[in-house]
Amino acid sequence: MKLSRTKIDLFISCPRCFYQDVKNNIKRPPGFPFSLNNAVDKLLKKEFDHHRSLGTSHPLQAQLNLVPANLPQMDKWRDSLHGGVFYEHPIHQCKYYGGIDDLWVDANQTYYVVDYKATAKAEAVTEMPDWADGYRRQAEIYQWLLRKNGLTVSDTAYFVYCTGDVNQTGFNQQILFQTHVIPYGGSDAWVDETLHNLQLCLNNQDIPPYNADCKYCKFAESN
Repeated sequence: MKLSRTKIDLFISCPRCFYQDVKNNIKRPPGFPFSLNNAVDKLLKKEFDHHRSLGTSHPLQAQLNLVPANLPQMDKWRDSLHGGVFYEHPIHQCKYYGGIDDLWVDANQTYYVVDYKATAKAEAVTEMPDWADGYRRQAEIYQWLLRKNGLTVSDTAYFVYCTGDVNQTGFNQQILFQTHVIPYGGSDAWVDETLHNLQLCLNNQDIPPYNADCKYCKFAESN
């Protein structure tokens, strides 16, 4: 069995939806594609890849004394559709995986998970929003996966948050962004227990109970 980082987060969000998805192939309705966000991701990767090839710091990293990690696995680890960072769990007989946006490294060969985010607001995002627990868990799962792959990984992750400025006088065929690197001190201590509970859920013959806090459960119950 293979379970992605997004499936783990689905389990945390709603065990019933997770069970229906993985066991019964009943999916939640898909969300809208974030094409502009994906474009920002691709362009950032090109910038950091340029410095990766030179072994130099991107200007956003200069004050952090970090450089883009130049490991042979990077292309694979960033491609969740073709493997991503994965770990074959010997007890669960399950492959857990996810695709990172980037990985930075310091002079001591300690690695830092990096995630790119893009939005558009009247004020630039300079700290992680209160509602962004899913983003935080995302970084922590990546830290867990990379540690399982033998890397020394810092508890500090970085979010490269690009905010499109909606206060400009016009579009003029361009969107101006303000970009901030936001540190986050995470912990992957919760991951092992969560995966244990996730497997217990999958091994149960009964569908988990209705989740009153889940809008998808509410919709299914009302139809």
